[in-house]
Amino acid sequence: MALTPAQRHKDRVASVGCVVCRRLGHGNVPAQLHHIAGGSSKRSPFALVGLCPEHHDAQRSGSGFHGMGTRTFCSIFSVPWLREEGLLVWVNEDLSRYAK
Repeated sequence: MALTPAQRHKDRVASVGCVVCRRLGHGNVPAQLHHIAGGSSKRSPFALVGLCPEHHDAQRSGSGFHGMGTRTFCSIFSVPWLREEGLLVWVNEDLSRYAK
């Protein structure tokens, strides 16, 4: 059975790893997929970014996106536009450079 375009995109995003770790010089670190929320609207299957468990949902340590909250996370890691949507800039850069 052939993959849908959304499934292919999901696999490609996962293959490039955590966008934050890559910018910190850690290379391709396995990632969980984070959906860019864009408010309370329905999430697009193409608005995905790879974040490792530490940068995604490390709530106990407070170091993950969901632990810090959008504003703090984007500020600490200098995400483009200082907005969650800026993570899509990074994932698109990484897809163009590193995806198979």
